[in-house]
Amino acid sequence: MNQASIHPRTLGYLGRALSLEFSAVQQYMTQAALCNAWGLTDAADRFRHETVEEMQHAERIVKRMLGLGVAPNASQLQPAGVASNLIDLLRQDLVLEAEIVALYEEAMRFCERIRDGVNAAFFEELLREESAHAREIQDWLVTLGFQPRRGRKKKPPK
Repeated sequence: MNQASIHPRTLGYLGRALSLEFSAVQQYMTQAALCNAWGLTDAADRFRHETVEEMQHAERIVKRMLGLGVAPNASQLQPAGVASNLIDLLRQDLVLEAEIVALYEEAMRFCERIRDGVNAAFFEELLREESAHAREIQDWLVTLGFQPRRGRKKKPPK
């Protein structure tokens, strides 16, 4: 497949995905360094592991783009999320992961609509992995005693 035969919007999704994955790499690398400085070596090791996973996602996107005849370009790197404690770092990570998950879901659905099964499957695989990663962060927060909000509950009528 070459650039001429791929929908421009799909190329846009790939570029945004690459930017978000590199943003995640930067965020987890920064958070590993912070945790290391705080003496939280287990958390630092876990963030370093997350850095590698996100870098692998970025590499897959780069390979996909090159295979499509497109020069990879991560043009909108987000600033790394920093905080003064582990719980707040993880809360920021949930926000970033939610953005990544939403992008992959949107990209997958778009590719399905235009009958681009190959790219739909590519985004679906990344969606599955990032959704699992978001659940792992939520579980980590729970082990630290924080309960992430899963949605707003309506107040009962008076």
